[in-house]
Amino acid sequence: MTACSTPAFLTRAAAPGRPGRDTTGGSWRSAYDNLAVTDAARLDVDHFVPLAEVYDSEQTPWSAERREAYANDQGSPDTLIAVSAASNRSKSDKDPAEWMPTDGSCHCTYAATWVATKLRWDLAVDDAERQALLGTAEDCTGTTVVFEPAP
Repeated sequence: MTACSTPAFLTRAAAPGRPGRDTTGGSWRSAYDNLAVTDAARLDVDHFVPLAEVYDSEQTPWSAERREAYANDQGSPDTLIAVSAASNRSKSDKDPAEWMPTDGSCHCTYAATWVATKLRWDLAVDDAERQALLGTAEDCTGTTVVFEPAP
């Protein structure tokens, strides 16, 4: 892999038809709002669990190295995700008690990915967050949470 920033790498990795290469056309599907994005400049790379939420959820204070490892995690396809800039701005640093994707068909996947990311990084959940996730899970009987612990 050539050297590039994490956002550039992820945008290339998610590129339609030519993963890992610069693209001259195509579209990306933004998971939060089910929007087809044809201009990479309209995409943001989102930390699925926002950095501010991570800092609030550390069970023991993280080192600068651990925070950097999370911020640039390319070991999981879920920690960083390319989404429409508008949906990322709407989400901001909110947890599932405060924000869920506008596309209701992805709520189960969103909740499972949130939980998997929290488990991967050994992050705590607060009560409101827990209740929101449990409420969503009631409608997600066929959804499984899969994760691999972060190094």
